[in-house]
Amino acid sequence: MTESMAIPTANEPDLEALKGFNRQFVTGVTVVSTMDEGHARGLAVNAYCSISFDPPLVMVCIQRTSSTWPALFAATHLGVNVLSNQQQPVVSVFASKHPDKFSQIDWKPGPHGSPLIPGSAALLEAEIRERFQAKTHTIFLCRVRHAEVADVAPMVYKAGKFYDGADLTEL
Repeated sequence: MTESMAIPTANEPDLEALKGFNRQFVTGVTVVSTMDEGHARGLAVNAYCSISFDPPLVMVCIQRTSSTWPALFAATHLGVNVLSNQQQPVVSVFASKHPDKFSQIDWKPGPHGSPLIPGSAALLEAEIRERFQAKTHTIFLCRVRHAEVADVAPMVYKAGKFYDGADLTEL
């Protein structure tokens, strides 16, 4: 039997219950990247979602207090790098506050200039079409312009831990 967390009011959920809910969601690990006046910028993001194939649309959510947010908000294109099970050191770099994260890793420009990280499980570059303000975050709605997939397993994230996506077993 599992314990349920009570929601104390009808208007707002209990913050600890909401955090517990989010910890149960398994997600991929991405680095969202862009160029800013000739400098590559990026951050680790787990709020990525495919929206449609026709047209090919994706979205990412970026916290407005992120040091990368101003560059993304001003950009016309962004990159989404789905990290592989071999790239845990890359996650550490992009989850940090280091001012020049791309100085620590190899990268290549995508067709529209967005920084793409070799060795990733998948890469895409997208044109930013819309920016929606959602309190503490901005939702970037993007049209995919380029995509690559490698024959390597992705990294996955749950409850503060990283896992090898190759070991997923079918239920």
